[in-house]
Amino acid sequence: MPWFALIARDRPDGLEHRKQHRPAHLEHMARLDAAGRLRYGGPLVSEQGDMKGSLIVLEADDLEAARRAYAEDPYIVHGLFESFDIVETKPIFPRGN
Repeated sequence: MPWFALIARDRPDGLEHRKQHRPAHLEHMARLDAAGRLRYGGPLVSEQGDMKGSLIVLEADDLEAARRAYAEDPYIVHGLFESFDIVETKPIFPRGN
């Protein structure tokens, strides 16, 4: 099954939105993980260690299915991101993927 990465940049006031919607976001991620679809998820951070975006990789049947899965994320639903892109990626390392 193909892998799709969400690469997202927070709005300037993103930290407050992250705090407010983080519990629901983590529940969404846990559901994807329990379904065996989540491959990686975590914040993008500045040189100072501040969260400034997200990188999430999941398996989906196709790009449209990935878009639907990401569209349900509370961070997207509530407008945390200033911009984001969803792209297919090919896992090479670690070997065995």
